[in-house]
Amino acid sequence: MGDHDDLRKFITDLAVVHGRVVLSSGREADWYVDLRRVTLHHQAAPLVGRVMRDLTADWEYDAVGGLTLGADPVALSMVHAASGTDRPVDAFVVRKAGKTHGLQRRIEGPDVAGRRVLAVEDTSTTGGSVLTAVEALREVGAEIVGVAVIVDRGAGDAVRAAGLPYRAAYTLADLGLVA
Repeated sequence: MGDHDDLRKFITDLAVVHGRVVLSSGREADWYVDLRRVTLHHQAAPLVGRVMRDLTADWEYDAVGGLTLGADPVALSMVHAASGTDRPVDAFVVRKAGKTHGLQRRIEGPDVAGRRVLAVEDTSTTGGSVLTAVEALREVGAEIVGVAVIVDRGAGDAVRAAGLPYRAAYTLADLGLVA
């Protein structure tokens, strides 16, 4: 098996949780994909970085991140996967709200103003989190080259409607799940 198949196995074995849940979108579901069980796992995290780098290999960007918390381990895995290559990337974290102390930055990490960035998320149902990050990135002058998620729960149409290219490493069908 390759990285893509190996990561899919980690997702289906560790992240798919069955039982009634309310998603961040407010929708109810009979199962939940808790990707933090994968993105923060010692064996799966490196796979996340490699799979997401492969997924976006034809996009030119020099920084990756998104709205905290789902995007953080995805971005860091991608930073590590890119380390030592001819295409290293920085990571950034978009806060849900601006800080009221210190430097009062909403986007933490290396400055993204004027840079080509990739917005990421672990999983997305409505696109709300990643589009919130995109809005904050645009406010500081970053150029968003696209949006990439590990698992798409249905956000593709909303992200594309916002004028952004969208890719997912896995669909629900890839994981044997129904919407």
